Amino acid sequence: MRALIAILALVTLVSCGDGRDLDEPPAPLGDFKLGHSIVIAPNLVKGPLSREASKEQWVAAMDKALEDRFRRYDGEDKKLYHFGVSVEGYVLAQVGVPLVLQPKSVLIFRVTVWDDAKGIKLNEEPHEITVLEAMSANTVAGSGLTQTAEEQMQNLVIKGAKQLEVWLGVQQKRHDWFTPDARVEKAEDGKRKNTAARPAN
Repeated sequence: MRALIAILALVTLVSCGDGRDLDEPPAPLGDFKLGHSIVIAPNLVKGPLSREASKEQWVAAMDKALEDRFRRYDGEDKKLYHFGVSVEGYVLAQVGVPLVLQPKSVLIFRVTVWDDAKGIKLNEEPHEITVLEAMSANTVAGSGLTQTAEEQMQNLVIKGAKQLEVWLGVQQKRHDWFTPDARVEKAEDGKRKNTAARPAN
């Protein structure tokens, strides 16, 4: 039963959106506007049973995916935020043994978000994102059978950029990362409440 639950959870995760939604309105991210994204891959690790891909290829592919997704945002107050992204590891699935071993493509990268106006990191520790290839008729038996390494890479970085967008949306809802004025208003409201609660001399 535990094994079945794990398999179902994995299938659900893999099939969660492939990031091919750039023609739709972007999800709300407050006053977010991308300043620049710096993508590096100094310690890139190729996983087992993987096709080859260079650091330069990963950096270029990830940079384009981030630009395509986040240049859609144009925050009202023109506040800029920057990404520092490090591509850590990957697997670009090869053709396995049918019905026995069909490896899946995987990408792991880390991201740090910077507030340009304040000159600070919004997340002290880099946030790690693991991307699994989206489940489809073309990948159910292993994408190594149906896709080139370049196609696998494109699918992973596009989905990775989408996962980053979702994570940023969560931070915006929880912490108002991209609504600085809201944070100020909350702080001022707190001060007013504290003052009102003090007994008069």
